[in-house]
Amino acid sequence: MALTKETSAALVSKFGAKENDTGNTKVQIALLSERVNQLTAHVQRFPKDTGAKRSMLKIVGQRRKLLKYLERSDLEVYRALIKELNLRK
Repeated sequence: MALTKETSAALVSKFGAKENDTGNTKVQIALLSERVNQLTAHVQRFPKDTGAKRSMLKIVGQRRKLLKYLERSDLEVYRALIKELNLRK
């Protein structure tokens, strides 16, 4: 199941500087995190769906690359985003 327009708009307005700020790194990480959460629930419910598992791993890799970039460029924003999205335990 893909992200709904309402969910993605809410994430963009929460993490972006403006309402149309979809290119912001924080917004992209938040959108990818929401998608990973949805795919995790799907894979737990349907463990034999290897296509969903593969796509989830690809999205996790994309998110990891963006998080590395954000950590290099702005450490304080990175730490705040990690805490807000509950990515590290």
